[in-house]
Amino acid sequence: MIRLAANLSMLFTDLPFLDRFAAAADAGFAAVEFVSPYGESADDVASAAEQNGLAVALFNLPAGDWAAGERGFAADPARADEFSRGVTLALDYARATGCTTLHAMAGKIPADADRAEWTRALVAGLRDAADRAAEAGVTLVLEPINTRVDVPGYFYDRSDAVLTVIDAVARDNVKLLFDVYHLQISEGDVARSIERLLPRIGHIQIAGNPGRHEPGTGEIDYVWLLPHIDSLGYGGWIGCEYVPAAGTLAGLGWARPYLRTARTAPTV
Repeated sequence: MIRLAANLSMLFTDLPFLDRFAAAADAGFAAVEFVSPYGESADDVASAAEQNGLAVALFNLPAGDWAAGERGFAADPARADEFSRGVTLALDYARATGCTTLHAMAGKIPADADRAEWTRALVAGLRDAADRAAEAGVTLVLEPINTRVDVPGYFYDRSDAVLTVIDAVARDNVKLLFDVYHLQISEGDVARSIERLLPRIGHIQIAGNPGRHEPGTGEIDYVWLLPHIDSLGYGGWIGCEYVPAAGTLAGLGWARPYLRTARTAPTV
């Protein structure tokens, strides 16, 4: 069964963040994800999800100054304490919202940095974070992000590089976030990659390429790929992390077969 989660950091952005939950439920989504909930209280985020009958599928650990271009700092040795504090905060939000999957962003590595030192810091930080997350029933996911189009300098842009880190961390609750858009750019051959890596995948995200617009725009055949993912036995959420070309609702035609036909009654 294909289960879609609306990424509220990219969809329904004409509305205030907490109002996007109702919009997602009205559109037929059963779950949401987002980059960062930390501008609102954990209780308010949890209430918005609960009142609209939505699961919270995923969000990121604190990732620094997003507007200034930061994309996490888990691998930065100078920010290890900050990363640990971020884990504490994220787990508070996870407990409040019932979210069981958190994305830890490694960050951008400066050209003159010692990659081995950064890797050691990342592995050490993730081991501690994973142990604490396990106590809350939470899985951490790591995402290869393409460095050619979207985030130059990001710490890893290929699945094998992420899996090397995951193997070094050696915790059962650390898995791969497979973003089809990013990995189509970095690697290609995404269907075979999903087949091969399925046991190690903790979350999937989708978008069209090029342009990062609605799935089905561009070169990736989601009409074929989504049922194929389902046929492999993937049972997790699939995050809709794309930039609508002309408004969220106007571009949801591709998703209609997978959305609820009527909104679930809110929980009061």
